[in-house]
Order: sequence, then C-alpha cells, then structure tokens
Amino acid sequence: MSTVLEILTQIRPEFDFSQSSDFFEDGMLDSFDLVTLVSELDKAYGISIDGLQIVPENFQNVAAIEALLSRNGVVP
Repeated sequence: MSTVLEILTQIRPEFDFSQSSDFFEDGMLDSFDLVTLVSELDKAYGISIDGLQIVPENFQNVAAIEALLSRNGVVP
C-alpha cells in the first residue's frame, strides 16, 4: 500500500512535501494535481472520495489528507 507522501512525490517529485503546511499556498499543488491526487488515493486505498470532500482544505498537507482518509475508513 502506498503512503500519502509516496503518492505526492510521484505526482510532483520536485517538491519536499514533508516541509510544507499548505501545499496550495506554497505552489506545490494546483487544481489539476488535486484531481490526480484524488484518483491516486482512490486507487491506492480502494476508496471513493466523495466530491463534496474534494476541497483544498482536505488536501493542504499530509495531516489533512490522512484525516480525510481516516474519515473514509482508511488507516493511513
């Protein structure tokens, strides 16, 4: 099973996501990357993230993504 950091690094290998508290504010992710991230998380964890949950606040850092996964029944 992939970790959140591994998935982020696959999407944008040029960034160190462990050093950021807001991926969007820091320019590490954009809306296109968010779509890719949701798709990769769905595949990696066998879940389907609801469209209402696809907001920047749920993907702004690793902790926020892990909290979203937990709300969807995944232990990251």
